[in-house]
Amino acid sequence: MTTISKSTKTVVAFAGVSAILGALLLTLPMAPSASDALAQSKSSKAQKAKPAALPQISDDVDDPAVWGKLYPLQYELYLKTKEMQPTKYGGSIPTPHTPTAADPRTITSQSKSDADAGLRTMWAGYAFAADFREERGHAYMLEDQKYTKRQVVVQQPGACMNCHASTYLANKKMGDGDIIKGFEKINAMPYSEAVKLVNHPVACIDCHDAKTMALRVTRPAFIEGIRAYKASQGIKDYDVNKQATYEEKRAYVCGQCHVEYYFKGAEKRLVFPWSKGLKIEQITAYYDEIGFRDWTHKDTGAPALKAQHPEFEMWSQGLHARAGVTCADCHMPKVQYKGANVSDHWVRSPLLNLKNACLDCHKKHDAKITEKELKDRVEQIQDRHWKLREDAMSALVGLIGDLKSAKDAGKSDADLKTARYLQRRAQFYLDFVEAENSTGFHAPQEAARILGESLNYARQGQIALRDASFKPSVAIVDIPPPPAPAAAPATR
Repeated sequence: MTTISKSTKTVVAFAGVSAILGALLLTLPMAPSASDALAQSKSSKAQKAKPAALPQISDDVDDPAVWGKLYPLQYELYLKTKEMQPTKYGGSIPTPHTPTAADPRTITSQSKSDADAGLRTMWAGYAFAADFREERGHAYMLEDQKYTKRQVVVQQPGACMNCHASTYLANKKMGDGDIIKGFEKINAMPYSEAVKLVNHPVACIDCHDAKTMALRVTRPAFIEGIRAYKASQGIKDYDVNKQATYEEKRAYVCGQCHVEYYFKGAEKRLVFPWSKGLKIEQITAYYDEIGFRDWTHKDTGAPALKAQHPEFEMWSQGLHARAGVTCADCHMPKVQYKGANVSDHWVRSPLLNLKNACLDCHKKHDAKITEKELKDRVEQIQDRHWKLREDAMSALVGLIGDLKSAKDAGKSDADLKTARYLQRRAQFYLDFVEAENSTGFHAPQEAARILGESLNYARQGQIALRDASFKPSVAIVDIPPPPAPAAAPATR
C-alpha cells in the first residue's frame, strides 16, 4: 500500500481556469497539516460539536458524510457540486430526462454529441458518437458514468471507475491492503460488476490521509504515470507521496483523473501515456510506437485515437503552471464561509467564483483590476479559441468526407494510408483540446498551436488524396490492424 510523507521537488504546478467543473479535489480542507485543518474547524460555531458526538474516521471510512461530521463546512460546500450552472462555453444546464428502468435519472446535462455534427463525424463508429454530454459537478460523476448510453453500446471495463468514483477503499479491499493489486483486479472486471464495489463519487479519502488530513495521491494510475514521466526526465523510481511537495500535490490529486489515458492489453490496465513526456507530440509518439488505436473509424478506416480529459497535461504547458498556480488555487480557493476561512470544496469553474478564484490574486499585481475585466479576458481567449476550433473541425470533416469518397470509389488501403494517418493525427490533436474542457484557457498559446497543427494535418491529408507524390510534414506511421476481438471493443 502507498505510504504518505512530505516531499521536495517541483514538477509541474497546476491550475488555470476551466470552463467546466474540473479538478478532482473534493471533500476536505486543503491544509498542510491536521493542526491547520482543526484550527479552521474551531473557528466557527457551526463546527463546535461536542467531541463525544464526533465519529472516528480512519483509512477504512470512505463515506464523505462521516468525514463531514468533523468538517461540516467543507462537506456543505462539497454538496453544492450538485448545483448545475453554465458558463459561456461550458458548465451544465439541467436537462429533463424521462426515467427508464435502465436510466432512472430525471435530470441530465445537455448533449454535446446531439448538438454538434462534427463530433459525431469525428467519432463515427465509436461509443462517444452515441452519447457525450456536458460534464456535471463531482456529485454526479458516478451516476452519470453508470447510466451513459456508452454502457449500452459497448461493455466498458472496471478501469473506467478510476475517474468516476471513490476507488481507494475498493482498491484496498480487492488487493487485501495493496491498492496496486486491487487496482489491477478491478481494471479487468466488466464495469457492470466493478461498479458494485463502490458507493460514492470522489470523496475525502481519495485525496486526504484520514489521520493527518495531509494530501496524498491514492490512484495507482497516477502513481505509475508520474513515475514514468519523471523517469523521462532522468529521475528514477519516483515516489509521488514521498517526493512531491505540498504545492505539487495540490495539482497531483486533481491529475489523478483529469488526464489522458488508455487501457493497456487484455487486462485493461489503466495507463497514463507519459513515458515520453506530457506534450501532445510526445503522447502521440507513444501511441504510434506501440501501435495503439482506440477504434477503426467507421467511414474512413483510419486507426483513430480518442482523447479523454487532459487538463493536467494542457495546464502544464500554460502560464499559470509556470507561475506556480495549482488547480486548487483556482478551483478551490480560500473563501469565507459561515465565519470560517476554508478551502472552497464547491469545485467549479472559476468564472462562477471570480472574486475568490481570480480577483484576489490578480489585485496583487494590478490594484485596479475588476471582476468584469478578468471575465472579459477569459472570454476573449475562449472566443478566439472557439473560432480556431471550428476551423479545425471544418478541415477534419472535409478530410473525412474526402477519405470516405475515395474509399467508396475503390481506392486501396495503400492509396489511403497517408491520408488515414493524417486523419488520425488531425483528429487526436483536435480532440485533445476539445476534451480538455477549458476552451483553451489553461494554456492559450499551446491550445492554439495544437489546433493549428490539427488543421494543417487535415489539409495535408486532403492533398495526399489528390497527389500521390505529396510528402507530408510528419512521418507516416503504419498502425497495424487490431486482433479480432472476442467481444465488442471497450470504449474509454
